[in-house]
Amino acid sequence: MDRRGFLKTGAMGLTLPAAYRAKAEEVADQPVKRVGIIGPGWYGKVDLLRLIQVAPVEVVSMADVDKRMLGEAAEIVASRQASGKTPRTYGDYREMLKEKDLDIVLVATPDHWHALSMIAAVEAGADVYVQKPISVDVAEGTAMLRAARKHNRVVQVGTQRRSTPHLIEARDEIVKAGKLGKVGFAEVYCYYHMRSNGSPPEGPAPEYLDWEMFVGPAPMRAYNPSIHPRGWRGYMEFSNGIIGDMCIHMLDTVRWMLDLGAPKSVASAGGIVMGKGGSSNTTDTQVATFEFDGLDVVWQHRTWGSSPDPKYPWGGTLYGDKGTLKFSINGYDFIPNEGPPVHRDVTMELDQYPVDKTEKDLERQVAPAVRYHMLDFLSAIANRSRPVADIEQGYLSTTACILANMSQKLGRSLAWDAENHQIVGDDEANALLKRPYRGPWTHPAETSS
Repeated sequence: MDRRGFLKTGAMGLTLPAAYRAKAEEVADQPVKRVGIIGPGWYGKVDLLRLIQVAPVEVVSMADVDKRMLGEAAEIVASRQASGKTPRTYGDYREMLKEKDLDIVLVATPDHWHALSMIAAVEAGADVYVQKPISVDVAEGTAMLRAARKHNRVVQVGTQRRSTPHLIEARDEIVKAGKLGKVGFAEVYCYYHMRSNGSPPEGPAPEYLDWEMFVGPAPMRAYNPSIHPRGWRGYMEFSNGIIGDMCIHMLDTVRWMLDLGAPKSVASAGGIVMGKGGSSNTTDTQVATFEFDGLDVVWQHRTWGSSPDPKYPWGGTLYGDKGTLKFSINGYDFIPNEGPPVHRDVTMELDQYPVDKTEKDLERQVAPAVRYHMLDFLSAIANRSRPVADIEQGYLSTTACILANMSQKLGRSLAWDAENHQIVGDDEANALLKRPYRGPWTHPAETSS
C-alpha cells in the first residue's frame, strides 16, 4: 500500500475533525523532508519515530552529547525509515546545523538546552518541533519567540494534548458546545511518584558522555548517574522540575480548551517535604494558583502518597455550573448535573501501528497524540501557518510554570504584565527572569537574534 492509502486507512480511520483528515492528505502529498534531531534520547525517539510513521521524511542527521545513546538511536532510525540509511551523527549540534541541509529539526534535549538549540535551528533555515517547557527562564522564551518570527519559521511545541483525539472531542463536543455551562474553576494535578531521591556518588562521567557539553550554559555540577539518562528533571540546573514537566501539559490543555491567554498573577508554595536527604533539588510537593480573568486554575503535585482519584493520577478537572469534566491522557469523564455521564477511553491505534506494541519505553496511549501533533506541524509547514501548539502558546504556558517556581522560591505572589514580559513592581523577581549563563555560552536575550 502506498503512503497515501496507508494514511487513509490508518491515521485517518479515527473519528477526527475533518481538518485532521485534510492534514493527513496534505502531508501525504508533500515532498520528502530532510530531518535532523538534537537529543535522540527517550522522548526524542518517541517524537522522531512517530514522525516517520506519518510523513514522507528522511532522517539525515542526529546530534547528542552521549555517543552510546546516539549510536543506538541511529541504528533504530535506520531500521525504521524507508531508505534504510543510517543518519550522520554529531557530538555538537552546531556542527550538524552548519550543513544547512535540514528542512526540519526536532529538539528533545534537557530543558536548559532548548533555547540555544531552537534558535540556532531557525537561524539555519529549519522549521522546528521543540519539546516543552520551551525554556528554563522567561527571557529565553521571549528570545525564542522573536527568533521564530524573525526567521519566519514554523515552531511546534510538544504540548500534544492539543492534538489528542479524545481531548479534541471533549473540547469541541462538551466545552465548546456549552455542556459545562460557565466554567468557574479548574484543577490540574500530578501524583506520580516520579522524583528521584537517591544520593549516588559524584565522579567522572563515563567516557561516552561529554559532561561539559551536557551542562552547557547551566550552572556546573558534578556528574552523578541519577542525572543522566532521564534523571535530569530532578535538578533545577537542567529543568523546571515537575511543574515544568507535568503542569505545563495540563495547564496548557485548560488554556486551549477555554481560550485563555496569560495569567494575571501566579502564587505558589511548596518544597521538599518528604524527599529530604537526596541529591535532587526539585520540589516533591507544590501548589500553584494561576489567576486568569474570571477563572483560577490550581495546580498540585505530590511525589508521595496517593492520588485522590486513582483513575486520574495526572490530569485536569473543569468545574462548570452545568457539570464537571475530568480529563487525562487516558480518557475523559463528563458528569453533567442532569442526564447520563459520558466516558471516553484513549484509542491507542495498535492495529494501525503494530510496531507500537513492541517499541521500547513507548507510552502507547500517547503515541496517537504525537502522530497527530506531527501532522499538524507538517500541515503548518506546507501552508506557512501557525500550528496548534505554536511557539507563542508554548511561551505562555512555559512562562506561567516558571513564574510558579519563582513565586515558590520568593515566597510571594507575582503579578504578571504579559504585554511587557515583566513582573509588576518587583525588581527582585524581575532579576530572576533571565538566569545567568555559564561561559563561554551567551544568553540569547543578550544577542540580536
